[in-house]
Formats: sequence, C-alpha cells, structure tokens
Amino acid sequence: MKCEKCGVETYIPFECPYCGGRFCSVHRLPEKHDCPGVEAVRASRFVQPEPMTPASTYEYKVTFGGYPPRVNRVFFSMKEVGHLLVAGVLVLCVGFSIFWYEGYSLENSWTLLTLLSLLLTISFLTHEVAHKIVAQRKGLWAEFRLTLWGVALTLFSVISPLKIVSPGAVMISGYAQKSDIGRISIAGPATNLLFAFLFIGASVLFPYYVDIFLWVAYINALIATLNLIPFSILDGHKIFDWNKKLWGISFAVSIVLTAAMLFTV
Repeated sequence: MKCEKCGVETYIPFECPYCGGRFCSVHRLPEKHDCPGVEAVRASRFVQPEPMTPASTYEYKVTFGGYPPRVNRVFFSMKEVGHLLVAGVLVLCVGFSIFWYEGYSLENSWTLLTLLSLLLTISFLTHEVAHKIVAQRKGLWAEFRLTLWGVALTLFSVISPLKIVSPGAVMISGYAQKSDIGRISIAGPATNLLFAFLFIGASVLFPYYVDIFLWVAYINALIATLNLIPFSILDGHKIFDWNKKLWGISFAVSIVLTAAMLFTV
C-alpha cells in the first residue's frame, strides 16, 4: 500500500484516526500529512490518553488503545492475491507429496491425490482468510504475506516426510482492543474445527472417498490444535489472554477430535 502523502510503498501503513487516511511512518502524524482534523488533534492533547500496551501479532505490531475501530469492507490487494496464489501452490505440492510418502501410485490414485491436495489447500487458505475478514471488519489493515522461513519450511516439506505447512500469515496493523484481537485469532482455528466436522460428515455420505475425507478432517483438527497452543505468536496465546474459558473449550475439543481422528486414519 502506498502512503497517501508521499506515495512511498509501505507494508505497515499507519491509519490516521482523524481523517482515515493511511500513511508511512514519516507522515503518520496529523501535522505531517496536512490532516483536516489537526485542530481536533491539538485539542485532544490536553486530555490524558489511556495507557496503550503493545501486543505482537505474527511479525507485526498491533496496539491496544483508545481509538474506535473504523469498519471497512473486505478488500484483497493485487499483491496479496499474488502471495495467496503462491502459498496455494506450495500447499498443493505438500498435499501431493503426502500420498507419495504413503506409498501410493500417482498413476493409480490421481483423482484421490488431486482431491486431497485441493482440500488441504482450501483448509489452509480459509484459515488465513478467516483471520483477515474478521480483522478488516474491525477496521484494521490485514493482508496475507509470504514469509521467507515459512516458504523455506513448506518447500522442505514437499521433499521430506516431515510436513510443515506455513508459507505465510495474515499481517495486521492498526488500533484494536484485546477482545478484537481475541476474535480475530479464534477465527482461524474455529474454521478448521468446522471443516473437520464437515469432512467427517462427508466421509459418511460419500464412502468412496472416506479415506481422503478422514485424512483432511484429521489434518484440520491437527491445525486447530497446534494453533491453539497458548504460546508466543500462535493464535492460542492471544485467545487465552482474551477469554480463558473459550480457549479451554476450543483447545479441549480440538485435542479430543485430533486424538479420535488419529486412530481412525
């Protein structure tokens, strides 16, 4: 996204709470971009602001603080679409490699292999887009970006029996309350749990594809479980910090579901 003042490309834009514009770090202050609400800024400086606590979300920063969020429509930039396409191809390749390491013949299992890979890719992308949609609905800047280490680990997973699918993540910037960050974080794992139950149901309705659907259900349950671990940059840490009861229920459901699916696939 380009700064509305100088036109410089910036990946972490600062949104002005007075005019709604997005600017680079140099022009983020109202005085620096000729903000029409600069008088309101000067007046507000006589009021003691609420303390603000920085909180890490993935590789970027979100600040809990005093400005009300501006609800925006869901928007995908062309750059983000490109990153999502590359991520989708990488996850698709990991999906194809799973059957290969399981000893299946590509020639004899082409349809099943393609279906498995597509469902895995949809599961991953939907998880990330769920974060994005909730964040943008809260008025935050949120776009998916590939990360160097994530791409490297995902590529390694294609040729390795160890599967790590994490080519990138949704980057978030703006002012948000703790409850907003909690809701944004729970959106991803909740999507995976929903997918897990849907694919379990699909395995009953379509017995010919039972192995594929149970595999995808297991992987979705596993993704939810790993993301709900209350540690560091994972979703679970932010959910635990916001609502411990909701985190406990979600984590317990994901663990039980993952364990049950592990003995099924």
